Amino acid sequence: MLDPKFIRENIDAVKANCKARNVKADVDRFSSLDEERRQAITKMEELRRRQNETASKMKGKLDQAEREELIANGKELKTRVQESEEHLRQMEAEFDQIVRSIPNMTHPDAPVAATEDGNRELRKWGKPREFDFKPLDHLDLGESLDLVDFEAGAKVVGQKFYYLKNEAALLEQALINYALQMLTKEGFVPIVTPDLARESILEGIGFSPRGEETQIYSVANTDLCLIATAEITLGGMLKDTILDEAQLPLRYVGVSHCFRTEAGAAGRESKGLYRVHQFSKVEMFAFTAPEKSDETHEELLKLEEKLFQGLGIPYRVMEICTGDLGGPAYRKFDLEAWMPGRGENGEYGEVTSTSNCTDYQARRLGIRYRKSGEKRPVHVHMLNGTAIAMSRALIAIFENYQEADGTVTIPEALVPYMGGITKIERK
Repeated sequence: MLDPKFIRENIDAVKANCKARNVKADVDRFSSLDEERRQAITKMEELRRRQNETASKMKGKLDQAEREELIANGKELKTRVQESEEHLRQMEAEFDQIVRSIPNMTHPDAPVAATEDGNRELRKWGKPREFDFKPLDHLDLGESLDLVDFEAGAKVVGQKFYYLKNEAALLEQALINYALQMLTKEGFVPIVTPDLARESILEGIGFSPRGEETQIYSVANTDLCLIATAEITLGGMLKDTILDEAQLPLRYVGVSHCFRTEAGAAGRESKGLYRVHQFSKVEMFAFTAPEKSDETHEELLKLEEKLFQGLGIPYRVMEICTGDLGGPAYRKFDLEAWMPGRGENGEYGEVTSTSNCTDYQARRLGIRYRKSGEKRPVHVHMLNGTAIAMSRALIAIFENYQEADGTVTIPEALVPYMGGITKIERK
């Protein structure tokens, strides 16, 4: 969340930012409630002062009438303090809800647009392959090569769940090992995270764990939820921690399963493995000093590009516009891989994203660091970036590396992790 002091002192800029991001936060109510809240705090402090004054007088030498009057005053003040505390508690709850609904501020270079149509292409890498045969999509390839079983997934769990089989199961593990090896060499600490987190952690990261529009699966009769990304568990790992400046930056690479309800998702873009309820993912995460976060964000993007260049998958880099940014993100880049089986003649589809969330998540989670020579700790900046989301990476590999005879060649970078398998052939 934003610092309430920042909102108070930059109210017009915050309103303009909400408008650019299509967020209906009640910033005017923030202003009026902020003033009411401060007046209520002042009033309660005065009541408590009088309460203490009365208690102090009770210790003195008093006649019966004076003592009775003080007792009566003390009871009245106690009732008024309790009423004031309850009133302030209600105001604080509403105030906190409004503050949490206000999105992060936006990087000045982010395109201002209402929908994803306003996302800006920054560059392309690789040339889409020109096939001398009509390429199949990943669903047809998965069926003919016995790699993916959606029918069994639907029978056991439900629609949009699936089984990876044969070389596809090996290929997922190869992708995980490929990403981990590259990123640990870059200094990232490898972590396998839990697949569950408390609601408070999800809220701190910026997810809504309950409600009609949530994309989160929650566990009945608990405050636990299945995570949608390891960003949640990696970010929550340092909740309520004060770091030393010398410890920064902290960079982690996490492996987890991801679970998403995908409520409302339908149509061609959700076909097959592109939009599913469960998938595995390798996620990058960084905690940095504020002055280093822009630099770190560019580094995460370069690493995403390095991973897909290593796989030989053509892609484009997109800068995400204001209307398409999630609440915590200050700036966000997506990698969209070329998928020959998508659409009539192939299309780019999102495979990674990386976001700089500045101190927005850290403020909610209480993650700070103490600068050298300073007593008061300040909030860290938190950044995340997809290394590889397995389901979409498999789409890109199947479709880009298919051959005219229906086989799929294994990308050279993954062969060392495939136990000598270089090609997926019909069984």
